[in-house]
Order: sequence, then C-alpha cells, then structure tokens
Amino acid sequence: MKEASLVQRKNDHLDIVLDPRRAQSTVTSGFEHWRFTHCALPELDYAAIDLSTSLFNKRLDAPLLISSMTGGAARSGEINRHLAQAAQALNIAMGVGSQRVALESRYDSGLDKSLRQLAPSIPLLANLGAAQLSGAQGLDYARRAVEMIEADALIIHLNPLQEALQPGGDRDWCGRLAAIAAVVRALPVPVVVKEVGAGISPQVAGQLIDVGVSMIDVAGAGGTSWAAVEGERATSRHQRDVAKVFAGWGIPTADALTGICTAYPQVPVIASGGIQNGVDAAKAIRLGASLVGQAAAVLGSAGASTEEVIDHFNVLIEQLRVACFCTGSANLTALKNAELHKIQGGV
Repeated sequence: MKEASLVQRKNDHLDIVLDPRRAQSTVTSGFEHWRFTHCALPELDYAAIDLSTSLFNKRLDAPLLISSMTGGAARSGEINRHLAQAAQALNIAMGVGSQRVALESRYDSGLDKSLRQLAPSIPLLANLGAAQLSGAQGLDYARRAVEMIEADALIIHLNPLQEALQPGGDRDWCGRLAAIAAVVRALPVPVVVKEVGAGISPQVAGQLIDVGVSMIDVAGAGGTSWAAVEGERATSRHQRDVAKVFAGWGIPTADALTGICTAYPQVPVIASGGIQNGVDAAKAIRLGASLVGQAAAVLGSAGASTEEVIDHFNVLIEQLRVACFCTGSANLTALKNAELHKIQGGV
C-alpha cells in the first residue's frame, strides 16, 4: 500500500474511533451479566488496599495496560507522547499501536527510542499485525519493531475481520500460525497475541499457547467494532452494506475471557474490549484476567494532554479500589476469589 494511502487510513481510523456512535460494536462486552456480592463489613483499611502486580518482571502500581491505539498518522506522535508520560507517572503498562507505517515509511509517529525515554521503567509493548509477519521480511519487521522502542515484549495483533472488510486488506491468512511460531522462536522478548475487537476463542488460544505465545489479550467484542469503522470508511454502498452487518460480530469480552481462563488457567490473559470503568476491570480480574486494557475509552484524553490521561486512569483506579473495598479484597489475589454471580441482564 502506498505510504500516503496508509497514513490517510490511520487518520480515518482516528476520526471514526473518536466518535463512539460510529465505531461502537452492536453487542456488549458481557460484564453487565456479572454482579459482585456486596460486603457490608469489609474489615479493611481502604488506604492499604494493594492493587500492584507485575508484567515481564516489572512492577505495576495497578493491573492496567494502555492498549494498542494508534500509529501512522502525524498526530499520533502527540497522542503516544501523552500516553507514555501518563503510563510512566501512573506506573502502568503501555502497548503501542501498529508499527507498520513506522517500519515502511518516514512517519514514525513518535514510535522510536524517544518513547522509551519518556517511559523508562514501565513495560512497553511493541506491535505488529500478523499480516506483516509473512515472507522473508517478517522476522526482520518483528526484530525492528522491538528494537525501535526498546520494547519488553511484542504484541502481534489478529484482525481477519477488518482485513476482509478493508479495501486492499490482507485476505490470505494461510501460514500465519507458523509465522507467529517463527517470531516466538526468534525474538529475545515474550510475544503477546491479541485480537482487535472480535475476541479469541479457547481453540485459537490453545494453538497460540502451543507455539509458545506468552500471553493472550482477548480483545473481545463490546468496544470498538472495526467492522463498523470500515463501514464508516466505505466509499461504496456495496462495501458499506457488507461491513455494517458485522458490527455485532465476535465473542463478547467476558465470554472470551472466561473461556480461555477455564481452558488454560496457567496462562496470563489480558482483558480488553469494552472495559468501561473500574467495576468492569474488577469483574475481569475476578474472571481470570491478569491485566485489563483500555484503548478507545482514553483516546479523547490522549489527544488533549498527559494530565487528562492521568485523570482518566486515576478515576478507573479509584473505582477498582472501591470495588476491592466493597468485596472485602485487600489485594488482587483476594479479588480473584471475591463472590461473583452471573445474572441475566443487570449491572
């Protein structure tokens, strides 16, 4: 794809995702079907509740990942700077958006070693699409993506639905599992595999685990729908009509999370896709997630300032802390054992 066309596509994506009415999935994340049992006598000091965890041998003050968001458009540089500074200030993890444009053109969108200088001590995750791993250049791209930002791990994102609906998308997915396996063997850092909003099933998770993937990000349905995004970008009625029907396609995040955590309880899992607040985050952790990721929900703040990103996540962290307090959970280990019931409807 020509450089200018690829950059324009990234700009289109940003514009559409910033308006949730245009990008939202028509299904929910599924967390509304779960409810904690309230503990009226927590016997805890609220201020002493410990939300800390670790990722790739680095301590985090809260179990949060700024999920892969944007790469390619010129304004992405400012967004990534705000996100990195906020992640460092809060001591949470950050995954960058796709580095394809940075690898194939002169637009690095701030995805270079300056990002690591802004966030020297947090887990920083590089990102490439599975489509970029095919052929002789695949391993080179993976190595360069990691080196470019001095990353602690590489995220490989899976987006077959988006590619099928996107004009000029990569539709030949033969051999992608073998390509992922080759990257796992070659890289000196762990590999994380995520979807982009349609979820990962236990069957696919098992295939990825079998080839050595270290962590799964379910990135389920319930948040941004890339089918809806591509429908908004469509330049013909035919393209729009094909794409729009898939706005509700995918595995809801809560379902994908419980499926994988039940089948593979030893494998660390990130819950992302429609995480709205700290109560959703608490439910995700109780259902087995090691980390919780947000992307679109913080994109507006990221375009404004570092301080707005910090404020956004401080609200989520405080909500998570209250959820721990009102379930009698002194830390995340205790939260994983809090009483949670599945209901029909409700919040």
